[in-house]
Amino acid sequence: MKLSAEISQWSDALPKLFQQAFSDSEGEDEGKVIGALVSDLLSNTPQDDLRAAIAHDGPKVLGCILFSSLRFERDTRQVFLMSPVAVRTDHQKSGIGQRLIGFGLDGLRNANVDYVVTYGDPAYYGKSGFLPISEDFAPSPMPLSHPHGWLGQALTEAGAAPFKGPSHCVEAFNKPELW
Repeated sequence: MKLSAEISQWSDALPKLFQQAFSDSEGEDEGKVIGALVSDLLSNTPQDDLRAAIAHDGPKVLGCILFSSLRFERDTRQVFLMSPVAVRTDHQKSGIGQRLIGFGLDGLRNANVDYVVTYGDPAYYGKSGFLPISEDFAPSPMPLSHPHGWLGQALTEAGAAPFKGPSHCVEAFNKPELW
């Protein structure tokens, strides 16, 4: 297995990977929603606002994480949202997801990103250093249906302070039903 941050090489395969992984775990309707989200992210997000961590074995994509910028109106720090995250169903529970998270966070650190947020299972993401955060610390761009899943991790010392102002996600995530 190899890890890559190169999106363009895998752009055709990624929506299919996410749709299948989410269909298998959350149902076909959720798979379609997340597959469409990934297509939208890849097609309509400015290159500087989107990063990836991709696991592959030759031509086969095994897993992927997308990171998109999250801006706070009165804050100059660089923040990214880690979402969505998927590993092929037949390769889950083999450590690929945690390796992807580590690889992706290392890439963001190297790019001087200050902070990363995600929205998911605290037990899973806690394994890689994500901690629960409040909306007072980092306001979400949309109302959260599961506030306990709002998690964050500082990548620099500057990332440890609360964020100023409301946040704004990339257009693909600007849908209340995703939150």
